[in-house]
Amino acid sequence: MRRLICAGLALAGCTPALNWRELRPEGSQARLMLPCKPASHARQVAIAGETLEMSMFACSAGETVYALSFADVKDPARVGAALDELARAAQSNLQSPSGAASAPANVPGMTPHGQSVQWRLSGRLPDGRVVQEQVVLFSHGTRVYQATMLGAALDAEARDMFFGALRVGP
Repeated sequence: MRRLICAGLALAGCTPALNWRELRPEGSQARLMLPCKPASHARQVAIAGETLEMSMFACSAGETVYALSFADVKDPARVGAALDELARAAQSNLQSPSGAASAPANVPGMTPHGQSVQWRLSGRLPDGRVVQEQVVLFSHGTRVYQATMLGAALDAEARDMFFGALRVGP
């Protein structure tokens, strides 16, 4: 019976720990899928020479954290600097060496920008735990976004679902 249940779950494309749901965070113009119910947080952060409110929607499923953060830099000239700062912060938070694997970001609806990038990082959290992180940094108009998946090991199917469902725009 247990094998039958597991086979059924495999055919359905889900695991018991992941309960995917669509989220459209208010004020973000983003749409994404999360495998768990997110909590929302907002805080003041310094980005591109200005203090802005950054909103975050995040949840944990299994040993992996899924998150989307965004802020409006209000000036198109600040978008590139903001994306660069977010990239440096992601590397610094994991004590990850520079030059980690990267590729251009490709989020449907995003505003094309040279600093829109996708990073795959490996490093350590401040408590010493070894983790992997995939980060996608992009913009839509004057809003900058950071989509993140962080854990000891990132499941390829969950990664494809999380980042593959990410969209921005009306």
